[in-house]
Amino acid sequence: MACVLLFHRLSPHSNRLTKTTICLLSLFLSYLCYCALSPADTFMQMVADSTPSCLRALEDGGAARLHSACAVPLQIPGPKADQRAPATLLVVKNDSSGGNFKFGNKKLPSAIIVGVKKGGTRAVLEFIRIHPDVRAAGTETHFFDRNYNRGLDWYRGLMPRTLESQITMEKTPSYFVTKETPHRISTMSPETKLIVVVRDPVTRAISDYTQTLTKAPDLPSFQELAFRNQTLGVVDTSWNAIRIGLYALHLENWLRYFPLTQIHFVSGERLITDPAGELARVQDFLGLKRIVTDKHFYFNRTKGFPCLKKPERSGSPRCLGKSKGRTHVQIDRDAIEQLRDFYRPYNVKFYEMVGHDFKWE
Repeated sequence: MACVLLFHRLSPHSNRLTKTTICLLSLFLSYLCYCALSPADTFMQMVADSTPSCLRALEDGGAARLHSACAVPLQIPGPKADQRAPATLLVVKNDSSGGNFKFGNKKLPSAIIVGVKKGGTRAVLEFIRIHPDVRAAGTETHFFDRNYNRGLDWYRGLMPRTLESQITMEKTPSYFVTKETPHRISTMSPETKLIVVVRDPVTRAISDYTQTLTKAPDLPSFQELAFRNQTLGVVDTSWNAIRIGLYALHLENWLRYFPLTQIHFVSGERLITDPAGELARVQDFLGLKRIVTDKHFYFNRTKGFPCLKKPERSGSPRCLGKSKGRTHVQIDRDAIEQLRDFYRPYNVKFYEMVGHDFKWE
């Protein structure tokens, strides 16, 4: 209406204007009318159109091509009434990492490394998380043995964000020897896959003692802690370093809640001599494609342990921390033989239970 009135006011003077001026004036008035009459939500529609393009990039597998314009929560279009709603995909801009994105959902773990302490659990976790389909909590959560009263929501909050195709994992070695843990994990999910890294129990006990000694230099000698009476060969099974190595007894508790097919045993010895072979079996157990191979490892002669070759654009290889591969305390040979005699029947029973001879004798 304003455009019509304005043109009417100017029309008496139109005989004084050239045809070119009248044409330009008409275009200008038409533009003003369009601006005045065009609905505001047309502009909003144009802005909103960028979100579906981001969503299409994700649906087409183009997560790496996401632009900073997509740094907002994205909601997957709502399902029809007769379909189950898919999980919401959250895209959150991480300003501290130069504009990278974190997306996916926090899920409870579908696989857990449950033991054993000083067996090689950290190495297995660091090696398997090279796989693009594995995401793992970086620290030991101790949920099922120390923090169970905090609830599953608290536990889930400790997990990394994962995509639907990825496996969420965590590792806490003390789970294997904690009586309540198998039942608690089974209650969370009876389909949970369990990984146990085992090692010669005598060597494991010495390694355990060596680590404790670095934190408590006034600790009694290994023999004093390991034996009630060394002359008679009576071993003190109440000492945790000895008790952990009774694998057969601990496994009996786990088999009350999980079938043997859901438990995979990694050899701590072969993890050192053939890390690629052990990781191939772990990947098979988890239902993953064999991506972690021998090309990822090299043997560090100083540490006496395999390390990961340096990734591209990285200045150095990735080895485990200083606490891994440390020199063991020297133990009297007679004490070692006494402990081997003590563990032998437990080892044989363990071999029979899992159907594999680890050859610790």
